[in-house]
Amino acid sequence: MGSEQVPHTSPTALPGYAATGRIDELRATEYRHLDADGRVYLDYAGAGVTAQAQVRAHHDRLLAGLYSNPHSENPTSAAAGSLVESARRAVLDFFRADPAEYAVVFTPNASGACRLVGEAYDFGRAAPLVLTWDNHNSVNGIREYARSARGSVRYVPLDGPELRVAESDLVAALDAGRGRLVRRSGRRGLFAYPAQSNFSGVQHPLGWVELAHQRGYDVLLDAAAFAPTNRLDLSVVRPDFVCLSWYKLFGYPTGVGALLARRPALARLRRPWFAGGTIRAVSVQGDWHRPMDDESAFEDGTLNFLSIPDVEFGLRWLDSIGVDLVHSRVGLLTAWLLERLATLRHDTGGPLVEVYGPATGAGRGGTVTFNLRHPDGTVVDERLVAREAAAAGFSLRTGCFCNPGAGEGAFGISRAATRQRLLAGVDTIDQYLAALRLPTGGAVRVSFGLASTATDAERFVAFVQSTYLNRQAGAESPLPPRLRC
Repeated sequence: MGSEQVPHTSPTALPGYAATGRIDELRATEYRHLDADGRVYLDYAGAGVTAQAQVRAHHDRLLAGLYSNPHSENPTSAAAGSLVESARRAVLDFFRADPAEYAVVFTPNASGACRLVGEAYDFGRAAPLVLTWDNHNSVNGIREYARSARGSVRYVPLDGPELRVAESDLVAALDAGRGRLVRRSGRRGLFAYPAQSNFSGVQHPLGWVELAHQRGYDVLLDAAAFAPTNRLDLSVVRPDFVCLSWYKLFGYPTGVGALLARRPALARLRRPWFAGGTIRAVSVQGDWHRPMDDESAFEDGTLNFLSIPDVEFGLRWLDSIGVDLVHSRVGLLTAWLLERLATLRHDTGGPLVEVYGPATGAGRGGTVTFNLRHPDGTVVDERLVAREAAAAGFSLRTGCFCNPGAGEGAFGISRAATRQRLLAGVDTIDQYLAALRLPTGGAVRVSFGLASTATDAERFVAFVQSTYLNRQAGAESPLPPRLRC
């Protein structure tokens, strides 16, 4: 029998870590504010972090010129419009997207991009919506548009403790109810899934885009959690719609996202309303309007023209560091954290940490979700962990992360338990959890990103070990009620 592998004492001992040293240099300079007051930032899945160079670029640009509403016709509006169009080109360049094939629609965030597709997609009896259980609520919400159009909604379940989707289950969901009805109507359908789970970190195959295309579906790819630390090459993978929030990639600006759409798919969308900036002409008395024939038909009102240029700077900044370098650093930290958490055991022999999703760094991103357990096996309330982690200077996430399907899969919640009639009279999240007989309302999530270091991971493991290892369950001070999920 071979001896068990001894866990690495530090991520810096891992092969390949030294090659990512430029990130440590940037942490000490452009991101030195992260280390103020001894804090540790571990919520990159919630928001990226901003380099000082980004702030300086924004400041310098605003003081060096004058910019106004791009819908006007004057020198200052032309200056603003030129920067917006330059940012569009930068987005396409970053994702290696052919401008003849893809358009960039600026939105408030990834959720806004999802809404644009949902409200305008031609759902119907022959054009269903297929979703994976593992989806952010901003994608789940598209089902309301499908149902209002009498389109069927089908979910593909998660399979096994790694919370992945079996491809056979996906194929069955895509093929269900298809055939003569689709061929006769010529209509399609929409398949929506995340490239990376914001709950478990699972990376779902990008090959599913072509799999769905072969079955006549358009594909919406939620790349909000994937793009910050992974290369998405739209010259190789060609989803019809890609949803993004820029602050997830590089922290600033907030309030700006994007929908990257293949031009034929964008042309098939039919918006249920119009707004300023989206139409070429409109008549009140004649009761008609003509929409713009490009991406501006989907950009309601005046764009955030003072912040959109910061997207271009952020993309150039991330490109100069190297997405592949960030990917390597995050992968090493994630693998080390999982390895270390797995070694933590109470004196009773029971594990301190229960991870939801892949237990190794293979086929996953830098998001790790788990619960802590007392020596008797009971769950440490995630609200207690949130309170004590915050007091120790850690910024992390607790709860269910706006991903109920992954949570239901992780916690083994059955479909029967979630039926509305069984939950009648339930008004609060805590009542909901009691009705489901769950010991906790979610989990703890830590996530790595662009400026993460070995010290961040080491300090968190030390905090978990010193605070919760062999700590008996006891009466804690009152915890705040859970407000949302």
